[in-house]
Amino acid sequence: MIGSPKEKQVYLVANGDLRLSANKKCWPQQRKMEDSLARALRREGWTVLRAHSFDPAKDHGFIDSQKMGIDVFQHLDPEAPLIVAECVWQYSQHLLPGLLTHRGPILTVANWSGTWPGLVGLLNLNGSMTKMGIRYSTLWSENFRDRFFLEGLRQWLLTGSVTHDQSHVRDFDLLRIPPADERLGREFGRSFRRRKAIMGVFDEGCMGMHNAIIPDELLASTGVFKERLSQSALFAAMSRVADGEAQAVYEWLKKRGMKFVLGSQEETELTANQILEQCKMYIAALRLADEFGCATVGIQYQQGLKDLAPASDLAEGLLNNADRPPVSDAAGSRVLFEGEALPHFNEVDEGAGLDGLITYRLWRHLGMAPENTLHDLRWGQHYKGDGIDDYVWVLLISGAAPPAHFIGGYKGASSERQPAMYFRLGGGTVKGVSKPGFIVWSRIFIMHGRLHCDLGVAEVVRLPEAETERRWRETTPQWPIMHAVFKGITRDQMMARHKSNHIQVAYAPGKSQAFRALRIKGACLAELGLEVHVCGEVEMS
Repeated sequence: MIGSPKEKQVYLVANGDLRLSANKKCWPQQRKMEDSLARALRREGWTVLRAHSFDPAKDHGFIDSQKMGIDVFQHLDPEAPLIVAECVWQYSQHLLPGLLTHRGPILTVANWSGTWPGLVGLLNLNGSMTKMGIRYSTLWSENFRDRFFLEGLRQWLLTGSVTHDQSHVRDFDLLRIPPADERLGREFGRSFRRRKAIMGVFDEGCMGMHNAIIPDELLASTGVFKERLSQSALFAAMSRVADGEAQAVYEWLKKRGMKFVLGSQEETELTANQILEQCKMYIAALRLADEFGCATVGIQYQQGLKDLAPASDLAEGLLNNADRPPVSDAAGSRVLFEGEALPHFNEVDEGAGLDGLITYRLWRHLGMAPENTLHDLRWGQHYKGDGIDDYVWVLLISGAAPPAHFIGGYKGASSERQPAMYFRLGGGTVKGVSKPGFIVWSRIFIMHGRLHCDLGVAEVVRLPEAETERRWRETTPQWPIMHAVFKGITRDQMMARHKSNHIQVAYAPGKSQAFRALRIKGACLAELGLEVHVCGEVEMS
């Protein structure tokens, strides 16, 4: 052992990325966060015992593999209090084996920053621990001096747990909804299960997201079954796409008004060659989905495919849009999925995949625009002005959002090169600002061995261009953005409850239609066997 903590001493571990470039870049911010956290603990009379050291050869102090994580926990007192401090995106698989057998109180802590996405990593780790049945508490802070954080830290140090207000959550089965909505939702759920569907999975387990894998038995109970496909098959299929077919997709997008921010340096700029490779991926994904009968697909991209091809995000955004470049089968005899999106779940998040497919078909059935996507629950700040006085979240994803969600559609969409730190071979995003309106948001997750779903309504607001640009600069300016106000849910309630880094969103024509769609979707999911929870301000009648 590195030594059991003494009285009022706590272990600290810092989980990181699998990619060395990300760990090196993010380490200085992680160190600053740990210093702030250590000062907060000292003010409470406690000290930190770091469970693993800085590695001068790697130039960072993160746990950066599952192998290392297991080794670190082999040397810890399993009864001691433990803090997981997260300033960055992290691969949950590195820690889960050790956390599973750690018997002492566990506290996950994240910084509150758009630039350094520790809170996104924390939400993924929390969701993964929830799935595995690991008991934990959680906190977050901008500076580790605010009252909310200090009171929560003090409670954890004294009792081994932190309680959060979750009064915004209500169980759907305890609520009464209009009989017509109940009947419609349950009939649709029964029809969905009878119809059955195939989920195409291009390699599972993206970036340590243990919470994003639904066991086959749970998934099958909804009528959805996995077709496990390899990303190598996707790459091989790309090689069989003719250059002219890829060029036709590219020309279609330019004619629709989509802008491409191009350069000539492959290492740092977006090039036409990268775009054409992404167009081949788009065509290949549709052909493989058609061959295997997939109703929805998810491309992992990280890890593996990133070393062979440009980013998958342009292809993902197009797949999620019903109005998209037409693609024929290899023989040119028929158009594939004509007039329809092929719902894509970014980063192979199967919770989002199941949700996205159900939502797509249900919204079609209700006569509403069916495009939906996941986003990262990335960050947020209070905004006052222009008729808004509320906490406005930044929802952001790497480029899989459909142009139908943007102000101006394709004309409001652009494609920029993915950051070289994560995307060595480049590739463009589908970037845009989400249009104002009402959305139904949701998250399917696993708890106590069962599928659950949280549902709510949010309003997407339009912020001034300067504020949107500022928020983009604070996060990832190449990615699509959504400014969301969650009705009846505070920042801290959202963080305390949400069991994933991802959140699913779908537009409704108006506020009342959003409430009705939520009620019907809740009944559908309940019919499919999910435990459904309604969050925030929702009209149930």
